[in-house]
Amino acid sequence: MALLDVKNLGISFGGLRAVNAFDISIEKEELYGLIGPNGAGKTTVFNLLTGVYRPDSGKAVLDGVDITGKKTIDICKAGVARTFQNIRLFKKLSVLDNVKAGLHNKHHYSALSGIFRLPAYRRVEREMDERAMELLKVFGLEEAAHVEADNLPYGQQRRLEIARALATEPKLLLLDEPAAGMNPNETGELMEMIQFVRENFHMTILLIEHDMKLVSGICEKLTVLNFGEVLAQGKTSDVLNDPQVITAYLGE
Repeated sequence: MALLDVKNLGISFGGLRAVNAFDISIEKEELYGLIGPNGAGKTTVFNLLTGVYRPDSGKAVLDGVDITGKKTIDICKAGVARTFQNIRLFKKLSVLDNVKAGLHNKHHYSALSGIFRLPAYRRVEREMDERAMELLKVFGLEEAAHVEADNLPYGQQRRLEIARALATEPKLLLLDEPAAGMNPNETGELMEMIQFVRENFHMTILLIEHDMKLVSGICEKLTVLNFGEVLAQGKTSDVLNDPQVITAYLGE
């Protein structure tokens, strides 16, 4: 059984059919790419999968659980985490606290414990500090733990956003244009990091990306969207050599 199985997903905004009859099936620990021209509907698909938008047709099943149209927080708890094309960190919080924000899915204490700093509060906070530091070490950010997130270099902010997403312990990680704004060296490091996350966290990853070097270098399969509909789907090399894809997306 696929980890993510999406059938006939769609949504309209007014008279515009933004996504129509979208299908995708992603196996566990697969690294899958979603590509297409600007305005093709890729981020809309992510918004449908994460509860930002409620689809008006179709169904999305994650690891056997129907997540179609559920609230964002419930989908996150079910095991979907995402990053954004425009980095969304808590910029005035420390690097450590940004990661701890993701840990609140799994660590809890009562309001009373928090107000009066009771033992339960101190225990949970200590556990979160330890887990957050473990994640920061994985991403080479431990030395910046107490730096405000806004003061990190761009590439480190990208790594922090992925670390925070992983703190929710997802089954499926959605990466929305993770290489946006990066230079070639940073993009190369990002490719290695994504592969590291897949292998060491046993993570299933779906990413949107325009950098074809990154896409061809790490994605095993691709789906191409054009005007909200699936244009091509399959193994990466086959899809990138599809004449329809070359015409619609690569412009050759």
